[in-house]
Amino acid sequence: MSEYQYYEFLAIDRPLTSDEQEQLRALSTRARITATSFTNEYQWGNFRGDPRRMVEQYYDAHLYLTNWGTHRVILRVPKGHLALRAVEPYCFDECVESWTTETHLVLDLSSEDEGADREEGAEDSLGAIAGVRAELASGDHRALYLAWLSAIGAWALQDDDEEAYQDEVEPPVPAGLDRLTAPQRALADFLRVDADLLAVAAQASPPAPAPRKRPGKKELAPLIAALPETEKDDLLLRLALGGEPQLGAELVRRLRGEPSVATVPGQRSAAELLDAAHARVAERRQLAEQDRVEARAAKLSILAADEEAIWREVESHVARKQAARYDTAVALLAELRGACDHVGRGLEFRQRLAALRDRYRHLPGLLRRLDDRALRG
Repeated sequence: MSEYQYYEFLAIDRPLTSDEQEQLRALSTRARITATSFTNEYQWGNFRGDPRRMVEQYYDAHLYLTNWGTHRVILRVPKGHLALRAVEPYCFDECVESWTTETHLVLDLSSEDEGADREEGAEDSLGAIAGVRAELASGDHRALYLAWLSAIGAWALQDDDEEAYQDEVEPPVPAGLDRLTAPQRALADFLRVDADLLAVAAQASPPAPAPRKRPGKKELAPLIAALPETEKDDLLLRLALGGEPQLGAELVRRLRGEPSVATVPGQRSAAELLDAAHARVAERRQLAEQDRVEARAAKLSILAADEEAIWREVESHVARKQAARYDTAVALLAELRGACDHVGRGLEFRQRLAALRDRYRHLPGLLRRLDDRALRG
């Protein structure tokens, strides 16, 4: 099987200059490079660039995937909008890493699954995922928790150290895990977050606050007027410098005194979450099996109630003395046997079957098919 690698980068907060695009062209002669994106695919060979360094210097979002199961997303958020100390509790092994540059905090999120089939359309995920940056900048940490869930789910597949699972306690649990946004849902899918693990985790997640209507001039004017002069100067300077597309939303939250999306302290161990997810899977399978058994019982009861009509249909098929008709007749008898056993008329069915075999003992094709299905009377 040939190798496949896909690289995509997005510049969201500011477009790249022509000089910057030329610098990136030196990394790949085949890449599709614009002021806002860099995309390349490899069927052989490797990319010469360092994705981490490219995000640090040029881009706000990066996606990488391979046909051997690697899924990776790197995001950068302006430093003042997401603190490293807030991210660190969610970091886990090499699956969730973070660091800072002079201007940004960078997140490196990955999922590895060598046994996974290549997902059709996964190359289109970055555009859907990129909205997570703005959510993180606004104080919504659900994406961080999703990345941590992905990491412990992958860890459970690779490591049998029960004691380690007990020692690993979940990070702060954000509100609204039961109602993810579209970018968060896209991230969860790309990082292969187990649906049952997410459902269990969401049980400790407070409800997300309802979105408030965007304020108008009448509401904002007095709030802005009440800001201290130094704070106004700082906000105007940041606005003039640019590079902070979330500044407007941040200002509105500060004026209204709105908190970021709430979290509650994490209390459950990774082992508790994984065990609860496994129990959820087992319960669902048990219910599915119960539904299957009940559906089968209902079908058998209906067949048993129609027994005489089925016998007449069997006789009609056998009378044609054709191989295909024998097959149909035998299939009907096999179903009817189960139905009669289900309603307690198994003995009567076998007596009647014995009579049919005796009546058609001169038809070896029919008898052979009956023997193959153990329909011997």
